[in-house]
Amino acid sequence: MSGSIHLNANNLSVISENMAVPEYDRTKLKTGIVHVGVGNFHRSHEAYYTDEILHHDGYDWGICGIGLLEKDQKMSNILKRQDGLYTLMVLRPEESLEARVIGSIVEYLFAPENPEKVFEKMAAPEVKIISLTITEGGYNYNSDTGSFRWSDPLIQWDLGHPDNPKTIFGYLVQALKHRKNKGLSGLTILSCDNIQKNGYVCRQMLTEYIKSAEPELFDWVNNYCSFPNSMVDRITPVTTKEDIEKLNTTYGIIDEWPVTCEPFIQWVIEDDFTCGRPEWERAGVQFVDDVEPYERMKIRLLNAGHSLLGFAGTLYGYKTIDETVRDPLFETYLRNFMDNEVTPVLGKIEGINIDEYKDSLVERFGNSNIKDQLSRICSESSDKIPKFLLPTLREQLHVGGPIKFATLIIATWCRYLELAGAQGFNYDVQDPMKDEITKAALASQNRDSPLAFLKIRSVFGDLATSNRFTETYFALIQDLRNSGIGYVVKKLTEKKL
Repeated sequence: MSGSIHLNANNLSVISENMAVPEYDRTKLKTGIVHVGVGNFHRSHEAYYTDEILHHDGYDWGICGIGLLEKDQKMSNILKRQDGLYTLMVLRPEESLEARVIGSIVEYLFAPENPEKVFEKMAAPEVKIISLTITEGGYNYNSDTGSFRWSDPLIQWDLGHPDNPKTIFGYLVQALKHRKNKGLSGLTILSCDNIQKNGYVCRQMLTEYIKSAEPELFDWVNNYCSFPNSMVDRITPVTTKEDIEKLNTTYGIIDEWPVTCEPFIQWVIEDDFTCGRPEWERAGVQFVDDVEPYERMKIRLLNAGHSLLGFAGTLYGYKTIDETVRDPLFETYLRNFMDNEVTPVLGKIEGINIDEYKDSLVERFGNSNIKDQLSRICSESSDKIPKFLLPTLREQLHVGGPIKFATLIIATWCRYLELAGAQGFNYDVQDPMKDEITKAALASQNRDSPLAFLKIRSVFGDLATSNRFTETYFALIQDLRNSGIGYVVKKLTEKKL
């Protein structure tokens, strides 16, 4: 667009003529929150909520972003050029783009350049919260045993090089040690990752690490730091070149890394903060005594529903979530899974109408402006399936309830792995266990090892010992191999299987 201008603090007054921008004085903000893992989700979620309350008050709650990984260099460079500013693009179904500039990130530190500077920032007296979006794998725990993975090479590096760590554990230990030695208060470590009991997991893994890395810190952390559980939700796709171009075409703004997201947003937090928190409730955050029912609902319906659509849609030839769920065949599959298998074992959730929540999921998945890629949904499934799907399946097996739709998700995952790279299935498997799960899926095609895929204990535990499950699985995987996903879903939803 002719006359386009770059997003930065100097240009905000011009940008404000066409788009909402921060109306608070960013120069007066204090950094009360340090956030590790500034990706698209953080910027559509916590940073958005914080920007909302900064318009009312809360000048003590500016955010300092931290990038721990080498790949975070790009985000560091862009945010520095843009003075921490970025555009949030809310994509509403069948409506025009709604965009605004977010200003809550006032600093950004690229940790590999200067680890000591990160320690000092985390230990600064005005910092009251360290929040995290480091992905499920970043917590370094074995989901099968619940234990800390000491064998990780980066963990071993951190133990031997405490002043130049590579992981979140090494950084947190040094920062908390600094706070303790300075006689400062503890703080709140707030996980915003998609893990059940994320605060509990964070506490357990960090304190386990502390026992070996800095044992004299153990009691101080347990006594003076809090780790509230939280449940987060907002569909936030990967930013594309088309998104950047659309923003420029529509508003005449050059933003090197804007964020797109759906209108829906939710954050439920256990109200357990050591030394204060922003008044996020003014922006719609829900503070509760127990987050578990809400996260169980979200993980088993939304996240497992995503996996259902991801595998099935990919096998059918679709590329995005919206085109998959707008196919009546797959919408029916999704509704049967949610209604017949998930809902009966969810229990009551205070303040939530489950039927309305499920209706909203179908509407959200079908948002044609989001274009959430199935490749993203299918990635890292070896981490996702044990958390999102298997609890529902195990509970239904325990009570003798229906399992066919949940089992089909596992069968489609196996078939997805079998076909990766074959003619007509030009996609790459993105998973930390790629080699192991692909090898096992291919081996399961042989008559002498049909349970090879299900015997990956780190994913499935002892599920392969259930005769009822394996019999259901065999029937589904054979139908998938012989007749394809469309046939199997139609047959199953018509209750002919």
